[in-house]
Amino acid sequence: MWIEKLADGVLQVDTPIGARYVQPSFLERGYLLWIFRNFQSLPQQVLNPRQQQLIDRLCQEQAFVSITVGGLDKPVIGRIENRSSVHSQVLPARRPISSTASALPEREREAASA
Repeated sequence: MWIEKLADGVLQVDTPIGARYVQPSFLERGYLLWIFRNFQSLPQQVLNPRQQQLIDRLCQEQAFVSITVGGLDKPVIGRIENRSSVHSQVLPARRPISSTASALPEREREAASA
């Protein structure tokens, strides 16, 4: 089975829009087989920085492939879980309201000033 994965395996990456499959090079497939030697799926957080860079680079190339070719399924080397939580966008902080008095209705402003 690992020979088939080395020859033509794909990496499954979970994204916010569903599972995607990436076709790594022969050497990358060998390295991924080593990473997934004891597990079928791993969260990206447990990978070391070099391994995370490989996954990021493979996903940035956006060379997603179909898992089925000619009616036959390609073997899946492994699955990267929770990729979206690792690379979620950080929203900018909201600006505070400069004046709370301007946000109050007119009657409440009069009562607050009295």
